[in-house]
Amino acid sequence: MPGITREEVAHLGRLARLELSGDELDHFAGQLDDIIGAVARVSEVAGEDVPPTSHPLPLTNVMRPDTVRPSLTPQQALSGAPAQEQQRFKVPQILGED
Repeated sequence: MPGITREEVAHLGRLARLELSGDELDHFAGQLDDIIGAVARVSEVAGEDVPPTSHPLPLTNVMRPDTVRPSLTPQQALSGAPAQEQQRFKVPQILGED
C-alpha cells in the first residue's frame, strides 16, 4: 500500500483550515501512515466469524426521562450577561466570517 503523500496531508490541512509547515507535512504524513497501517492490521485479524462491533462490551444508554422542570426565564438567564441580543448571549466574533 502506497504511503500518504505530502500533497494529501496538505489537502487534509486545507480542508481543516490548518496552515502546515513542510516539517509538519512530513511529520503528519508519517503519523497518518502509521494509523492507516494499524487499522489495516486490525482488519486482517478480524475473521469472518467475528461480527463487526463498535465497542468490545455491550453498552446501554442510560437516560432519564425528558420532563419539564422549573428553570430560569430568558431574562433571568441573561441578567448577568455583559451583552445580549434577541434573547441570546452576545459574544465577540472570533472566526472572521459573516
